[in-house]
Amino acid sequence: MQTRSKFLDDMSQLMTNAMGVAQGAKTEAETAMKSLMDRWMADRDFVSREEFDAVRAMAQKAREENEALSARIAALEAKLK
Repeated sequence: MQTRSKFLDDMSQLMTNAMGVAQGAKTEAETAMKSLMDRWMADRDFVSREEFDAVRAMAQKAREENEALSARIAALEAKLK
């Protein structure tokens, strides 16, 4: 019959607890770093990807409208000549 020693049981429990503490510390460090980066970026007036994409779409639409109006003006000027 094989018995486990009290020492090995205690060491196993200690390692399990240490891994739990390490995982908790990792999660807390990641949360703190993300919060720090979010504050740093907000202070620098960076825009989010969504805001950038929205402005880019608006600029593209304005560019297309400008090209259409330019072509229309050219056609009207051609008629006048």
